[in-house]
Amino acid sequence: MTTTPPRPTTELSADEARRIALRAQGFLGAPDRRAGVRGVLRHLGAVQLDTISVLARSHELVPYARLGAVGRQAVDAAYWTGRHAFEYWSHAACVLPIEEWPHFAFRRRAYRRHPQWHHDLPDGTYDAVIGQLRAEGPLTATELGGAKNGGEWWDWSASKIAVERALMYGEVVCVERRGWKRVYDLAERAVPADLLHDELDDAECLRRLVRLAGQALGVGTRADIADYHRIRGEQFDAVVADSGLVPVRVQGWDKPAWADPAALEDEPRGRHRTTLLSPFDSLIWERARTERIFGFTHRLEAYVPKQKRVHGYFAMPLLAGGRLLGRVDPAREGTTLVARQLSLTGPGAIAPMAKALREAAEWVGCDSVRVERTDRPDLAPALTAALV
Repeated sequence: MTTTPPRPTTELSADEARRIALRAQGFLGAPDRRAGVRGVLRHLGAVQLDTISVLARSHELVPYARLGAVGRQAVDAAYWTGRHAFEYWSHAACVLPIEEWPHFAFRRRAYRRHPQWHHDLPDGTYDAVIGQLRAEGPLTATELGGAKNGGEWWDWSASKIAVERALMYGEVVCVERRGWKRVYDLAERAVPADLLHDELDDAECLRRLVRLAGQALGVGTRADIADYHRIRGEQFDAVVADSGLVPVRVQGWDKPAWADPAALEDEPRGRHRTTLLSPFDSLIWERARTERIFGFTHRLEAYVPKQKRVHGYFAMPLLAGGRLLGRVDPAREGTTLVARQLSLTGPGAIAPMAKALREAAEWVGCDSVRVERTDRPDLAPALTAALV
């Protein structure tokens, strides 16, 4: 049962809520280039990983969208060197700041209470994998004896099952991705000693994650905030009163909301970033929230049959002036960035779309942009001219 929140003392307009959300996510105001990629990770609290790579992988696109043309190799180095981050299940498979290791003790304990999953594990395999990592790690699943049994993609080998189980339990950590393969090491080596503990009880873990999610979102509903680290609604209800977030009312929102009190202290101002967003960017993770804040419906269609796609395989929304003004399904052909399918909300989206496409092309080493299809043929000549 949903807890009735206290009566809010602060009322926000829909526009104020939108700008608070943009600032909280790093899209309003000057970017902190000194803090760089690690600063983006700490600020967001989670950066989603995904196998799809069109312009670049999503965990590269997230800091690019906020900082501009950061070196792609520098992104991975920032995440994985110096024990600054680890990979675990948060919103999905995510890169997380190493400081958040204690906060996921509740999830590690939950996995330990359900140890078998859907895979059988031969006796001794788990201990053998731990022993091999202790002697030889860090190692990939292939180096541990192979990732698959030779069947379908879910047909994991015993060593892969064992190391993934150890990862969920917290005895093993994914310390980097190498050729998109997870690289595993013992938590006792990978996590700094002052963070390597499960001392926080479930309520404290959840309280901290709710507070951090509220700070990363700026303002959000119960569903928005709970979805950030994929906790259940009733878990949110149990801790929100002690989280430090404050109840607010947002005009036009039909559900209660909470805000980071620091986000309410001054009016969000500054320069807006013009950029293309990964569909896995935390600004637009939650479809209902994106529609509520931006009036923009977006759906990842990579897993939709090709003939049923409306906007394309990996359509990336265009953010400009604090609004979502269109989207583009990109591809690369040699040194040409190809906009296979492009949509614009109107003439005012032409210049920002051209700017975003040119910047993205340069970032990935392309020297030209070609538009194949657009939903606004009447705007195509002006867009072509703007891209020159």
